[in-house]
Amino acid sequence: MTTSHRAAVLGKPIAHSLSPVIHNAGYTAAGLTGWSYGAIECAEAELPDLVAGLGPEWAGLSLTMPLKEVALTVAAEVSATAAAAGAANTLVRRPDGSWYADNTDVTGMVAVLTGAGVVPGGSVTILGAGGTARAALTAAARLGASSVTVLARRPAAIEALRPVAAGLGVPFTGAGWETAPVHAGADVLVSTVPKGVADPLADRIAWRPATVYFDALYDPWPTPMAAAAQAAGCRIVSGLDLLLAQAVGQFEHFTGVAAPVAAMAEALSVARAGR
Repeated sequence: MTTSHRAAVLGKPIAHSLSPVIHNAGYTAAGLTGWSYGAIECAEAELPDLVAGLGPEWAGLSLTMPLKEVALTVAAEVSATAAAAGAANTLVRRPDGSWYADNTDVTGMVAVLTGAGVVPGGSVTILGAGGTARAALTAAARLGASSVTVLARRPAAIEALRPVAAGLGVPFTGAGWETAPVHAGADVLVSTVPKGVADPLADRIAWRPATVYFDALYDPWPTPMAAAAQAAGCRIVSGLDLLLAQAVGQFEHFTGVAAPVAAMAEALSVARAGR
């Protein structure tokens, strides 16, 4: 069978990604013959040339760490959501060959957090200040957060988020990583840091059962933080929940058809169980 439409997830490292499993299952379930979705390892400096060299068969790209901010520089048009976040996880090929940037992490986070019972007016604490943290900050604004506190090791990274929060109209506080136990009792606690970084905090936090804990990781699962939060009675949202939710948005961007969510979720579940 000839592949007439291609898409892929880009990042570094990328071999662990389950995005190909989700999207390819979606193509099969939707009857989209000739569609394929792969994975390409790509560093920040390599993205502009890689994107410029893609042929007309390329319908879209999913972007993960560390490409979410540089993705904006290769797009001819940026969605209001991606512009507000200052990061994009999605590049969509337009009919004229140019690229449109969007951020389905934001809409995905809003969906999974709302599904976990998050209501407007709550406080949000975000661990980390990278591209996923930008999406979390934007999602917090859409969820009507009363305040957002961002914790990171580098003050410069926190300061880079301050204008993002100002543009979103969200009361913003930045604090050092060492203060995490003080700020972890928010209504919503979001971890966007790489594997292992937050692990030492798990037994230093006085977990509140009313807190919704969202961990952007999914491998390994549960993380020490998620296990501790769950043991304390917190509601948990995992990176797998977000992975599916953001993929649904990307699928519909790339193909123009409604995503077969049940089939995509089942494929993700089977793949995760097999690891």
